[in-house]
Amino acid sequence: MILVNNPGSWTYIYPPLQHAEWHGWTPTDLIFPYFLFIVGVAIPFSFRRRLGTVAQTGHLMRHVLRRSLILIALGVAMRAIPTFDWGEMRLYGVLQRIGIVYLAAGASYIYLGARGRAVTGSILLLGYWAVMTLVPVPGYGAGDLSTEGNLASWLDRL
Repeated sequence: MILVNNPGSWTYIYPPLQHAEWHGWTPTDLIFPYFLFIVGVAIPFSFRRRLGTVAQTGHLMRHVLRRSLILIALGVAMRAIPTFDWGEMRLYGVLQRIGIVYLAAGASYIYLGARGRAVTGSILLLGYWAVMTLVPVPGYGAGDLSTEGNLASWLDRL
């Protein structure tokens, strides 16, 4: 990601290291989803031996919450250092999103069974689709999935 975000010269960038404009993808665009995939794959291996008693469940949930808050704080700190500017502050950066997803995935693994996780995942996907297509964005209306007109982009610009 160092080469992607800081290539040295923005004039000469190896094409696979560029992000897709909007439609399509490049290898660079797969890095964040792979991080989330690995977080999800690691959870059962990490949690399985620790689960079993109510006391261990509470301790594990505190561990998940602590780790999530650390990821979120690191993401905020990375944007705040070396110069702090509210105009440049992104509350929904990459580390913050990984922290939120880890918290949700960890809690669902701890408290829900396989069926509960499948139902929760389905509800989240359908809910995301519904929100993105049915909630109107100021100045664009509902269902506009363009770069500027979608709800996620609008929230990110707040």
